[in-house]
Amino acid sequence: MTQRPIIGITTQTLQAIDGIPSALPPSVVMNQRYYEAVAAAGGAPILIPLLEDLDALRATYEACAGILIPGGVDMDPATYGEAPHARLGRIDPARDRVELQLTHWAVADRKPLLGLCRGLQVINVAAGGTLFQDLDAQLPGAIRHDYFPNFGFARGHLAHDVAVEPSSRLRALVDLDQLPVNSMHHQGVKQLGAGLVACARAEDGLVEAVESANGHWLVGVQWHPEVFDADDPHTRDLFRGFIEAASGER
Repeated sequence: MTQRPIIGITTQTLQAIDGIPSALPPSVVMNQRYYEAVAAAGGAPILIPLLEDLDALRATYEACAGILIPGGVDMDPATYGEAPHARLGRIDPARDRVELQLTHWAVADRKPLLGLCRGLQVINVAAGGTLFQDLDAQLPGAIRHDYFPNFGFARGHLAHDVAVEPSSRLRALVDLDQLPVNSMHHQGVKQLGAGLVACARAEDGLVEAVESANGHWLVGVQWHPEVFDADDPHTRDLFRGFIEAASGER
């Protein structure tokens, strides 16, 4: 049997989800689709719990050949030195703590790192960047980005195109200059973090993807490609590129 690289995928506090009773025991959850996408691309996905024990978290990290940070609730603006905006959504401080730590380790070790939606935002904040807490309120001229399923849209609804930078790693992976994407976020990159380059933007100028400036296999995208990986070759190649990097093939 071919050895599959172990890909650690972070989780979310159950109680951070709207409508979940706080009386339930502390638990972590994550959408199964992320794990299926990694498995389909040739990886062996595992869940990374929100551990407070830093030694245990480090041992879990070291068992992984790559780290994937998926979508989820808003980041706490305290992580980038801002007070909460009136339109800030639900937050998960335990998840912020773990994902920021994992990102710092992955960058220091040049371990392959893929961030999806919130994951891009975590990468940016870990690099010292900041976020718009609500695009509609804080980004003049913003197009609509919040096509959430609870607003009546399918997760696969193609909301808008992003323009992909010609010489970027992302362009080599998706093989398109204009990429139609789904869009389920109301936050986004405001100030880009150190060591990151923007490799895709929406028509309103919002950064929709980032990658490392130094050749490290680090990619963050603002959309949810896990929705399309079984049907779209451009998305499949994004996940395959990540798994190949984790396997040491890129």
